[in-house]
Amino acid sequence: MKIHRDDQVMVISGKDRGKIGKVTRVEPKKQRVFVEGLNLIKRHERPRQVAGATRAETVGGVIERPGPIHVSNVALLDPKDRKPTRVSIDRGEDGRPFRVARRSKSRLD
Repeated sequence: MKIHRDDQVMVISGKDRGKIGKVTRVEPKKQRVFVEGLNLIKRHERPRQVAGATRAETVGGVIERPGPIHVSNVALLDPKDRKPTRVSIDRGEDGRPFRVARRSKSRLD
């Protein structure tokens, strides 16, 4: 996958279209990314007592957290003009691969 953790991405499809966020987690096998503050899902969780925890650490109720977004529905932001861009892979003189923004030809790594 060409999108990594801590990348700035824009959602290009779905209910959060046009919003920008930072990738917090990547699941390459499922081709999913988790973007901070986007695609929020609500889960009802029961308060649970953790071994050795005090009363204040028992958290329950409705909890919001980011859900997965398919990698085809997000686009990496170009570091120069902060617009969505495609990514290509080039190789340096030492043969190691690095990512390049197709929009401005700038290196992303």
